[in-house]
Amino acid sequence: MTTFDSLLGGIGNTPLLRLQKLGRGLGCDLLGKLEMMNPGGSVKDRIGLPMIEAAEREGKLKPGGTIVEPTSGNTGVGLAIAAAIKGYRCIFTMPDKMSQEKIALLRAYGAEVVITPTMVPPESPESYYRVADRLTEQIPGAFQPNQYHNDNNPQAHYDTTGPEVWEQTEGRITHFVVSVGTGGTVTGAGRFLKEKNPDIVVVGADPEGSTFTGEVHPYLVEGIGKESWPDTLDPSVIDRWVRVSDRDSFLTARRITREEGLLVGGSSGTAAWAALEVARELDDSAVVVVILPDSGKSYLSKIYNENWMLEHGFIERPGTSARIGEIIDDKQSHGPAIPDLVAVPTGAKVGGAIDLLQQYGISQMPVAKTDQPHDVSEIVGSIQERSLLDRVFRDRDAVGRDVVEVMDPPLPVVQTSAGVEEMFADLARGAEAVLVAEGGTPIGVLTRADLLEFLSHQARP
Repeated sequence: MTTFDSLLGGIGNTPLLRLQKLGRGLGCDLLGKLEMMNPGGSVKDRIGLPMIEAAEREGKLKPGGTIVEPTSGNTGVGLAIAAAIKGYRCIFTMPDKMSQEKIALLRAYGAEVVITPTMVPPESPESYYRVADRLTEQIPGAFQPNQYHNDNNPQAHYDTTGPEVWEQTEGRITHFVVSVGTGGTVTGAGRFLKEKNPDIVVVGADPEGSTFTGEVHPYLVEGIGKESWPDTLDPSVIDRWVRVSDRDSFLTARRITREEGLLVGGSSGTAAWAALEVARELDDSAVVVVILPDSGKSYLSKIYNENWMLEHGFIERPGTSARIGEIIDDKQSHGPAIPDLVAVPTGAKVGGAIDLLQQYGISQMPVAKTDQPHDVSEIVGSIQERSLLDRVFRDRDAVGRDVVEVMDPPLPVVQTSAGVEEMFADLARGAEAVLVAEGGTPIGVLTRADLLEFLSHQARP
């Protein structure tokens, strides 16, 4: 019978998963190390206890003391678990871009959370780094592990993560991919692996906006990247950097979840996207291991929330990237068998136009010089059921008049190559339908109902 004396005994020894669907078509093995299976749900569980125990040995943290730490969430959870078991008070400072789930999770462990602005430089008194420093100075018996400058951070990965990867791959690993934040994982585990085999390629995945690979600017992926270089990162361990956008990070995370059944966070998406970039260059002799740092449970209100993704432009509303021509094709595939373009000639009577509307089950049609117009210039107006009913109801003799006497203005014209949003804009301005043309040739009429049906088809799996 295997038992632990405390939850801390369950940290580490996370499994490797062959990412078969994500890696479909690759020549090499693509393996994900599932760090969300640590007790606190992330790779950061590995560093919480070692940093606390080192502080205890050095006399920096004494019984009844307070742990203060700037964190993006996951390190806070690792520290909070160890602190709860050992009886320490915890105060964590976090930038306001972090998810509400992370804040609620830390508070669930009994920690106090102080939220600070994201859009300030690291040296600002308002930054989560400086607020943590100030609290550490002001609170008696407070200690700040400071994961960004604490050597026990990379050492924990040298002692655990690196050996696990080496043993689990039986020494066959050729590439090690890590999304980089404090640099503890890539430095510690990468150093161990290179000592075992100097030919192993260590790859750092960095979000666009982080200082490690380019110009610094705000970004939305959480827990990785930095505005300045932490002492815990040894760049000499990293052989190659891959810069990854927020969009690629989030869409890759969602893809892993939907294809592999593995709920992962945004930093996992960053690392996996970088791993795919590297793996596409490799043959079947290569074994790529990518660290998947945490679960997606802390991001349900963000990257797994359709509205949040839409608002930030990472996904598009179903069908909005489509062309008008696709709606025509969809209508022909799913709609009733009617001619592509039904038009009424200028010489026809209103009664004949009504018969055409009823025959084909339509509500609008162009009025043209002939019943088969070959150019948009031949269209002079339109018959629309709503206004026609109003006219005939008030004047029954209108049925015998020429259509040109009762017609409405021509329908707005949209090209087959135009985006769906152009049709929507016309409908939003009050048009009941649009005339679709290919160049100068009219090819059909699309209505509100046609657009709605198309969007419905696009939204279905």
